[in-house]
Amino acid sequence: MDYQPIEQQYDERVIEIRRVAKVVKGGRRFQFRVTVVAGDNRGNVGLGVGKANAVPDAMRKASDRAHKNMRPIVMVGTTIPHEVKARVGGSEVLLKPASPGTGVIAAGGVRAVLEAAGIHDILTKSLGSSNVLNVVKATFKALEQLKSPEEEAKRRGKPVQEVLPFWERRKHGRES
Repeated sequence: MDYQPIEQQYDERVIEIRRVAKVVKGGRRFQFRVTVVAGDNRGNVGLGVGKANAVPDAMRKASDRAHKNMRPIVMVGTTIPHEVKARVGGSEVLLKPASPGTGVIAAGGVRAVLEAAGIHDILTKSLGSSNVLNVVKATFKALEQLKSPEEEAKRRGKPVQEVLPFWERRKHGRES
């Protein structure tokens, strides 16, 4: 049996390390907030946020939470099945499927989430606020909205070929 420790099984990416403050009667209490994304590069990805008085403790907490919060996402080959838009707070994220060879056209937190999930071809646009935590949460919300082509074809009462992205339809001999 090929056993690997958890740290080696998952692609972990630290998205943000930020010092946050709580204002109390005697002044401010500072802590560190760490945002981590963990994925297996095969369609599972999770987000973890940890707070502590020291960065290493916050990182460990965030990492543990990211592993606990891992969710499967729907993929078609190396991309997503359809266009999707999601909003969290003032941040809005648009994800569009892309043909093979395009690469991950994204920046910052969105790129980290998509690469950890194992998506290799996608177009993205971040709209509205650039708050890193909200952008990452919006990306997760968008990924949760994805439906498999089979599920969508059944819902619409159409053959699966009609709901696949155009480059997938072309492969199967049907140009529409």
